[in-house]
Formats: sequence, C-alpha cells, structure tokens
Amino acid sequence: MSNLNLFTSAAMQFSGFQKGFKEADYVIVGVPFDATSTYRSGARFAPSSIREASLNIETYSFRSGIDIEDLSIHDAGDLHVSGDVNETLRRVEIVCSDILSNGKVPVFIGGEHTITFGAAKNLRSRFAVVSFDAHLDLRDEYMDRKFCHATFMRRINEIVKPEKIIEIGVRAACKDELKYVAEAGNIIYVTPQKIENAGVKKISEEIKDLLVDCEEVYLTVDMDVLDPSYAPAVQNPEPDGLSIGVLLNILSLICDRRIVGFDIVEVTPHYDNGVTAINAAKIIFEVLSFIYKSRLFILGDQPA
Repeated sequence: MSNLNLFTSAAMQFSGFQKGFKEADYVIVGVPFDATSTYRSGARFAPSSIREASLNIETYSFRSGIDIEDLSIHDAGDLHVSGDVNETLRRVEIVCSDILSNGKVPVFIGGEHTITFGAAKNLRSRFAVVSFDAHLDLRDEYMDRKFCHATFMRRINEIVKPEKIIEIGVRAACKDELKYVAEAGNIIYVTPQKIENAGVKKISEEIKDLLVDCEEVYLTVDMDVLDPSYAPAVQNPEPDGLSIGVLLNILSLICDRRIVGFDIVEVTPHYDNGVTAINAAKIIFEVLSFIYKSRLFILGDQPA
C-alpha cells in the first residue's frame, strides 16, 4: 500500500484474523472523524470500539454459512484525519483509490457519514450508492456548511453523479430534501413503514431490480438506520427504525459481488454500554460474508 504515511497503527486489529495487505481481499480503514457533528459528537472513537467488539463476538454467519476466519482481511489502522473536512475527504479518496487499484474491497469504519463522499468519488462506471440511513442527508447547506453529515449525499449526487441513489430506512427529512428527490429523478427512498407493510423479501427484490443495470455498488450503513432500542449510541437517533434482524435480512438478499466498497458510520460509543458497537461489528461481519459468498458462487464454489 503506497500511502502508509496517512495511517496510524490501531491498538487492536479488526476480527483478530489478519493477512498482509498483498494477500488480503478486504482492507479495514478506521476514519476517526466527526468535525461536522451537530448533535452528539464522539464518532471519532468508534473505530476502536468497533474493533474491540469484533474481537468479542462469534465469527460464524448462519445467514451466509461463512466464517470470518476464512476471509482474507487486513486492518490498515486509522487514517490520519484533519480538522478540515475537505482535507479529510481528500485523504479518504486517496486511500480508497489505492485499495481499489490493488483489486481489494475497502471497508471504512467511521467516523461521521460525510466520509462516504470521499470514498464514492472513486467510482467510475455505471454505479449506485445504496445507503441505509434514518436521514436523506440531501440538504443543500446545513449550519453554514456545504460539506457535512447532513449534505454529503446531495454533494455525491451533484459531483460524483451516480446512476442511482437508494436510501433505505429513511424516516427523517425536511421539505427541501423531498423536493430535491422529486426533481432529481435518480433518488429512491424506502421507509421503515414500507418495509413493514411489504415485507423484507418484496422490498429486497425491488431494490435488486433497481440495481440491475448498475455495474458497481457502494454500500454505506449509518447506524441510526436502526431503531434506538437496537442502536442508542448514534449521532442523530430517530425513533421508529429498523430492527437489527430486518437490516441483516435485507443486506443478505441484496449484497453481491458488485459491492466494491463499504462503510459503517456514526457510532458514538460513549452513549451506551457497547451494544451499538457490537451491532456495528456484526453488520461488518455479515456484509463481508455476503460479498464473499456471492464471489464464491461466481467462481463455481460454495461454502460447506
């Protein structure tokens, strides 16, 4: 990896099962950045908390039949972040480009949700951004900022220009955001109420149909997509969210080999006793196992 000067070593390594960078298929990068937080700060402490949780939960996935022990994972440590959001996003973009150019899947542990913009800038072909989030994050400006956790998805749409943005679990928005969705034409959102009424299988099939023409998918999970009863330690909690089971079931049905990058964001660990970090680590385990399984099927192999 050519940008090692941008990293500091982590005290703990994610999952505890490590390969060297050259041998790895999946590269973990912590991004301890929360400079634009406007309610609860503290997401900068999430990478270490999620790593610790990952060392203390079991690694086998009953949904995929895959054990994380069998995956080739490299934890590169934490990105040196800047207090300036644009500089931090530039560093995320550089590191993501480096990982992708080596044929590996970057997995970013935030940090605030703004970091997704830096990663998504590397996608070039017909691609979609699939976001699990309580919020649309499509404001044009928030608290006098053009780049922040409440505006980054609009900046992605304007600057990076994905074919589609699909936002799942949305239940918090302002009128201007809904107007922007109606005018943009390429943004689809799915509420928890729709998931409850239609069912996980039907919603997942609809999402897969929306993605059928996309060559690449960037997946981002804001932990506030979960109901606060499952994830109380997030930056901007919203009632009436998804359960951890519903989230994982949808992910199990839509994750495939086209996912070229993934992040999980907005855990603020000091607001609970560790349950949010544990769920975040579990989500990473499951998503990686789903991606790995989909690639095994392409190669004609299957897990035992």
